[in-house]
Amino acid sequence: MTNQIPTILAISGSLKSNSSNNAVIRAATELLQGQANFVLYDGLGNLPHFNDSQDPPETVTAFRKQIAEADGVFICSPEYAFGVPGSLKNALDWTVSSGEFINKPVALITAATGGDKAHSSLLLTLRVISSNLPDQCALLVSYIRSKMDPSGNVTDPATLTAIKGVLEALLQQIEIAKMEGGGQAG
Repeated sequence: MTNQIPTILAISGSLKSNSSNNAVIRAATELLQGQANFVLYDGLGNLPHFNDSQDPPETVTAFRKQIAEADGVFICSPEYAFGVPGSLKNALDWTVSSGEFINKPVALITAATGGDKAHSSLLLTLRVISSNLPDQCALLVSYIRSKMDPSGNVTDPATLTAIKGVLEALLQQIEIAKMEGGGQAG
């Protein structure tokens, strides 16, 4: 067993740089400073439409590789029209048959005005692709904008505590996966 700091691939379901989901990811990196190395995946908008190709484009191959090489994945998503943002669902669809999420420790935070529909759908999708997503690694944060300051920072103490709890649960799952020898496919 090593004491190496785990690498967590962070994926925002929003393509807006000033989104509340990116604010949650920023808060997460601060909450786990020194305990995890966060790598932000910024290519969600560059992935082509899913087509189940046996010869995927390089952008898809690179995305899959980042998932495979990460010790864990942290997804933070909004809800659009009572559903999962199309770009995020598209990205997840590209991994269905390739297996990068199988047994991969994953945390999901849905941060939106409501969010319950997208959250339920994402939980279902992530479990169908066999990610390691226990209940304590999932959080729905409704009315996220009311929990932020005018500069776009998450400031609500209860929300920050809940986010930290999810992240600590993710770190525990990563540690268990490392001990079992199955946490990192790459």
